[in-house]
Amino acid sequence: MQYTSLGKTGVNVSRLCLGTMNFGPETTESDSFAIMDRALELGINFFDTADVYGWKKGEGITERMIGNWFALGGGRREKVVIATKFYSEMADWPNNSKVSALHIRRACENSLQRLQTDYIDLYQMHHIARETPWEETWAAYEILAQQGKIIYAGSSNFAGWHIAKANESASKRNYLGLVSEQSKYSLVERSIELEVIPACQNYGLGVIPWSPLAGGILAGPPTKSGRRSGGFVLEYYEKNKTQLDSWYALCKELGEEPANLALAWMINQPGITAPIIGPRTVEQLDETMKALEIKLDQESLAKIDAIFPPFKTAPEHYAW
Repeated sequence: MQYTSLGKTGVNVSRLCLGTMNFGPETTESDSFAIMDRALELGINFFDTADVYGWKKGEGITERMIGNWFALGGGRREKVVIATKFYSEMADWPNNSKVSALHIRRACENSLQRLQTDYIDLYQMHHIARETPWEETWAAYEILAQQGKIIYAGSSNFAGWHIAKANESASKRNYLGLVSEQSKYSLVERSIELEVIPACQNYGLGVIPWSPLAGGILAGPPTKSGRRSGGFVLEYYEKNKTQLDSWYALCKELGEEPANLALAWMINQPGITAPIIGPRTVEQLDETMKALEIKLDQESLAKIDAIFPPFKTAPEHYAW
């Protein structure tokens, strides 16, 4: 396994982050345990989740599964850098969502109980809350950090401007501020290269891409059955057939599976800490590990850029 620093921090995390969104809706608890055990065997020490995962309001199903796995002992909790997120509505009553100091305190306590742990390594805001002043949000984070309940602060789905505002405010308080940003990023969705990644690099944030395979679009042509047999995958393919067929042809030329090549490309990009992978089985997890073995030379990277063009420069792409 390869490791890197999480942004400007001294903590080391694996170059692949285990996403747990499928735990519950797609994967049983016993199968989830097997995936997490296998992840540790493979050296993956970075797990991502959220209080809303499981998609039953207020139940925190996925966090509960991870907590039950931690409770098995064997050093499981100590070996994992656990990242969770809050923001979404967790109850049908005011102050049960977003990033007010009140909700942050409640959300953190509830996640700690579900995860059966004393502290959260990376506590992430799942979205920007424009109506809440940063002074309030950071005050809540500072108290949790002083109490030993969280260590690092992270964001998700923030714009470059939000990252700048957040960390300038934190700096005035002599607080570390954001150390990571979790953004949607893939070969078919490269817009964070414009301002989010430059902002992260300037402020020392590690970038944790979600949906690196674009929901399966980059994993291969549509299939006759399964998750890539219809819906948006088939619709996107039909609209972008020439581009995607060129991608699949390049993967064949290089002798690599499309999903693994897409992940290898992402790991090669500036500022990237670890793309989030979401295996539903141990077999899928094992297959994903091959992405770490792929070495991309400049010629191969240029061929990929020819299919999925980057921005000419960032963040001044719009200018001359």
